[in-house]
Amino acid sequence: MPRKPSSAPASTPPQAPHRAARAPRPAETPTQKLDRLAQAAAAPLTGGLSPVSLGLAAADWAWHLALSPGRRLELAALALQLGRQHLAEGWAPGDESPPPDEDPRFRHEAWAQWPYRQWRAGFRAAETFWSEATQVPGMTTHHAQLTHFFARQWLDMLAPANWPATNPLVHQDLWHNGGAHLRQGLQNWLADATGTPDDNAPPQRFRVGHDVAVTPGKVVYRNALIELIRYTPQSAKVHPEPVLIVPSWIMKYYILDLSPHNSMVRYLVQQGHTVYMLSWRNPDARDAELTMDDYLRLGVLDALQAVGVQHGADTPVHAMGYCLGGTLLAIAAAALARPQGVAGQDQLPPLRSLSLLAAQTDFSEPGELGLFIDEGQIDWLDHTTRGQGYLSGKQMAGSFEFLHSRDLVWARRMREYLLGERDQPNDLMAWNADTTRMPARMHHEYLTDLYLNNALARGSYRVEGRPVSLDDLHLPVFVVGTQRDHVSPWTSVYKLHHLCDAEITFALTNGGHNAGIISEPGHAGRHYQWATRPANGPWTEAADWAASAPRHEGSWWSAWQAWLAARSSAPQPAAQIPKASVLCDAPGTYVLQRYREKN
Repeated sequence: MPRKPSSAPASTPPQAPHRAARAPRPAETPTQKLDRLAQAAAAPLTGGLSPVSLGLAAADWAWHLALSPGRRLELAALALQLGRQHLAEGWAPGDESPPPDEDPRFRHEAWAQWPYRQWRAGFRAAETFWSEATQVPGMTTHHAQLTHFFARQWLDMLAPANWPATNPLVHQDLWHNGGAHLRQGLQNWLADATGTPDDNAPPQRFRVGHDVAVTPGKVVYRNALIELIRYTPQSAKVHPEPVLIVPSWIMKYYILDLSPHNSMVRYLVQQGHTVYMLSWRNPDARDAELTMDDYLRLGVLDALQAVGVQHGADTPVHAMGYCLGGTLLAIAAAALARPQGVAGQDQLPPLRSLSLLAAQTDFSEPGELGLFIDEGQIDWLDHTTRGQGYLSGKQMAGSFEFLHSRDLVWARRMREYLLGERDQPNDLMAWNADTTRMPARMHHEYLTDLYLNNALARGSYRVEGRPVSLDDLHLPVFVVGTQRDHVSPWTSVYKLHHLCDAEITFALTNGGHNAGIISEPGHAGRHYQWATRPANGPWTEAADWAASAPRHEGSWWSAWQAWLAARSSAPQPAAQIPKASVLCDAPGTYVLQRYREKN
C-alpha cells in the first residue's frame, strides 16, 4: 500500500524497503547449492551464457542437417555457386572497382583495391552461405535464430578488417608512417588489458551534476528505492498538470537529462511543464529479494502519491515511461484503471495521459534480446545472481556488447588497437558506461513474467494478487518506437494497438533505442512518422502503418509536447518548489551511487 511520502531530511538513511506480499523463494538444499556454485563459477568462462541452451541449439541444427541430404545438396550447390562467383570477379588487379560498401568496416576506398576487395568479397560470400546454412527445416524457431546469431558473431570476429595481415589501412600506415598507429594501438591494448592508466585516453568529461544532469531542481521525496526530483520552473506560466517520468531502472535516469542542449527534461520545463523524475537507487546485495511489486509500489505508486502531495490529489498527472520504466508504468496504469484499482488509490492523483517511449507491452517478439531468454538461460542467470544478490552493471553491459559486437566490440577495437584511435566520448557514451545493478529476484521475475511468459500481454500479470489487463486503459496514449531499436523493436512496441482500445498516437522516429529518443529540436537528420488511431478504431498492420503514416522532418519532441499541451489546462503562473519539501538539490544522491564491479 502506498505510504505517506517521506519528508525526512536528506541526511536520513533510507530504511529497508517494505516488501510486497509474495511467497519467499524455497530454501536451497545442499545439492542445489552445489549446482548453483558450480554453474556460477563456470559463468565467467561462457560470458554469462548457458552452455546448455547453446548446445541444444547446435544439436538441433546438426541433427536436422545430418538427416536432410537434400538440404546438404542445396548448401553444397550454394557453396559452389558462391565460389565460382567469387573467382569470376577475378583475383588479378583491375581498374574496375566494385560499388562502395555500406558496412563501415569496409567503407574506406582502400578496400576497393586488389587484393583487399577480393578478401572482402570472400567474406561477403561466407556471410551469404552461413546465413542460408543456419536455416534447416524442422528446427525450432528459437534454435534457428540462435544458430544464425552465433554464426554471424563468429564471422564478425573473422572479418578481414579485424586483423593486421588483411587490413589495408594498417598496411598503409606501415608504409607511410612506419607503423606509428599500430604501435599506439598496441599501447592502447596493453592499457586495457592490464588496467594501467592510459596517457592517450581522453580526459574525464560529462560528470553527473556538473556537465550532465544539470537541469535545476530539488529532490522532494525519497524512499528506500527512489528519489523524486521536481525541476525548477523556467517559464512564467506552466500547465497545471505535472509530468511524471519513470525511466528504466537498468540505467541511470539522466539519459533524459543529458547535456543542456539535448536534455528532454530541460526542453519540457522550458515549454511550460512541471516535470518530476524518478531516480532509482543502485541496489546492492542487501536488496536481493526486492520484487517487481516492490519496484511498482516503491517506484511508480509512491512517486505518484508524492506528486499528489505537491499539487493536490485531484490534480491529474501526465505519466511518461521510458524502456522498462514504460513497461512498469503501463502495468501501474492498468492496475489503477481496473475496477478494483489498487490499495490506497484514493490517495493517488488520477492519470490524464500515458506516454510510452520505446517500451514493450507485448514480448512475443522482443528482438535479439529474446534469443538469450529461455528456461535454461534464466536458470543459468539465477545461479549467477542468487549468490551475489544482483546482476551487475558490467554483466549487463557485456550482454549488450555481445548483441552488438560488430559495432561495440570489433569495429571499436579495430579503431583503437589497429589504427591507434581512441574514441572521443560524448554524453550518451558517458551515460552508457554509468551502469547500474538489478536485484536478483526482481531480475528473475521480469525475465520470467514479461519475456518468457509474456504475462502482461496475456492478461495474467498480477498486481496485489489479481491480474491486470491493458484493455482497461481508456486514457489517451502516446507511443514512440525507433526504427533501429534492437532492445525494443518498434514492431513489438506497436503491438499495444492489439492490447487496448484507447486512443493511441504512435510516432516512429529514426535512430536506435537511445539515440532515437534523444532527438532534440535542431538535431540534424531527424525525422519521424506520426498517426493517431481513435479509441475503438480499426486495426492497422505495422507494415501498412509505416507505408501510410505521414512523415515529418525534425524532432518528435515538438509534436509530443504539443500533444501534452492539448490535453492540459490553460497555463497558470508558475509556483516555486515549497521549501519544506526540499531534501537536497538535483540530481540527488542515488544517481551518484557506483560500485567497483568484480564480475
